[in-house]
Amino acid sequence: MSQKAPGKSFRKGMTLMDLLKMFPDDATAERWFVETRWSGDPACPHCGSTNVLSGAKHKTMPYRCREKECRKRFSVRTGTVMESSNLPFQTWAIAMFLVTTSLKSVSSMKLHRDLGITQKSAWHLAHRLRRAWDEDRNWKFSGPVETDEAYFGGLRRNMSNTKRRELSEAGPKRGPSDKTLVAGIKDRETNQVSARVLPSASRANLHGFVADHAEPEATVYTDEAPVYETLPFHHESVKHSVREFVRGMAHTNGIESFWSMLKRAHMGTFHKLSPKHLDRYVQEFAGRHNVRPLDTEHQLINLMLCMDGKRLRYEDLIAPNGLESGARSA
Repeated sequence: MSQKAPGKSFRKGMTLMDLLKMFPDDATAERWFVETRWSGDPACPHCGSTNVLSGAKHKTMPYRCREKECRKRFSVRTGTVMESSNLPFQTWAIAMFLVTTSLKSVSSMKLHRDLGITQKSAWHLAHRLRRAWDEDRNWKFSGPVETDEAYFGGLRRNMSNTKRRELSEAGPKRGPSDKTLVAGIKDRETNQVSARVLPSASRANLHGFVADHAEPEATVYTDEAPVYETLPFHHESVKHSVREFVRGMAHTNGIESFWSMLKRAHMGTFHKLSPKHLDRYVQEFAGRHNVRPLDTEHQLINLMLCMDGKRLRYEDLIAPNGLESGARSA
């Protein structure tokens, strides 16, 4: 008889006391960010050179590139989601711990209270961390994979007359017309998840999403939605409409478990996820799911490494048309 799987008890966690010992002050936290990003050998984020002057006499930019073509000053924040942030490094480290270890995430109001910063700063900070988790995947799932879609948003009866009129003029579409569509896919081999806000549940969008994330030879499991019938993969489906949820290897329980966590956060933590920002919340939950097998310290390291090459300015965050569903910040 096979033994029961140990779950994730193999992971080494971290208590709040451990966290405070790890980051007792801002200088210690800054050294951790430097070591994690550069392994003790600073590299210019502008040109990549390691010919760098350290300890430059500058209040916020302690490094300067020695290359003649560059000569730019920088800090460990430069070229990451922390760029131009005035928040202390210790605050960033604690926020990373809170967001990483909270399965249903943390609201900006809780971050505001726990970190002693304004709610506005906490909101921007949280979205910057979500931006860091935005996947930069250069490989595809080998399968088998499960794919499904979920819908998020308020009820039509609670919308303004203007919004209802816009939905009516847009015409009928598959799925609730007052919701935002999110497509997701889970690889059974690696337990990794990828998800993305899509403009509609059309065949082109959903087939394209699967093709972007699964190897051509992968087996794909879905529900009985007609849009998947012509999926160009080895494909099996279960018929939820007749209460068939598992048939042999065919089921979508894994990806639906991911939706369950995201929807619990929607109802219990955030209460409202606007279409404009929804994709970043989706990336946060996918990113946190994908690093769950790691020790807490390595989860923090992973998040720090994901910050590199990404930025989310506050003016972009609040722009009325700059970051619609599925869009990316420059």
